Amino acid sequence: MQVVILAGGYGTRIAEESRIKPKPMIEIGERPILWHIMKMYSFYGFNDFIICCGYKGHVIKDYFQSYTLNNADFKVNLKSGLVSIINNPKEDWNVTLIDTGIESMTGGRLKRIKPYLNGEDFHMTYGDGVSDINLNELVEHHKETNVLASVSAVRPPGRFGALKITDRNLVASFEEKPIGDGGRINGGFFVLNKSVLDLIDSDDTVWEQNPLNQLASTGELAAFKHDGFWQPMDSLRDKNYLNELWETKTAPWKVW
Repeated sequence: MQVVILAGGYGTRIAEESRIKPKPMIEIGERPILWHIMKMYSFYGFNDFIICCGYKGHVIKDYFQSYTLNNADFKVNLKSGLVSIINNPKEDWNVTLIDTGIESMTGGRLKRIKPYLNGEDFHMTYGDGVSDINLNELVEHHKETNVLASVSAVRPPGRFGALKITDRNLVASFEEKPIGDGGRINGGFFVLNKSVLDLIDSDDTVWEQNPLNQLASTGELAAFKHDGFWQPMDSLRDKNYLNELWETKTAPWKVW
């Protein structure tokens, strides 16, 4: 199953670093948070990635284009310019990098990568959050509920998009960034059927608004409840917190 990662936004809430690099390339330890997210999926056997680039997308493309040489030992024949890899990086990943537009909204980015999907169902997540969610269990839950879309439902450190969940674990309504406390929110780890992309009208469509509301209203959006660790990187404070966890070897998302 392929993994689609939205990595094209401006990251304005962490502008201290996003002025010079896209938010998914901000580092935890010595690696971009994007790498950490991909390692999470790879641990569960999902190694085929589609990265939706946008703002400063060249930084992401350069990173992966140079990944092998930057993470391997090699020798160079200076006369011929021939490079021989001595030992390859551990990651056996296929990474497709697609320019989905500078101004595209989240739904628009998803719509643009439809030609590159090779199966009916696929993972989707954002390039700025980590979790210890069991991604295989998420897939199994999606199959068991037999719906078009499944979303992780987490308990947040703050309020984001609230989910109202029925007794059958279906999402009855989806409200983006409501006022108040309590309840579960959109944790950003989805399993989607390719047909949901038909609900996206244009580059201006926000995935978290009309498409998710339509899926909820028709009983086609299931909630996978996750009570473990979940943390987005929305601010410098979040970044420092994640780095502290990584440096003290207590990062809950490091399942590999």
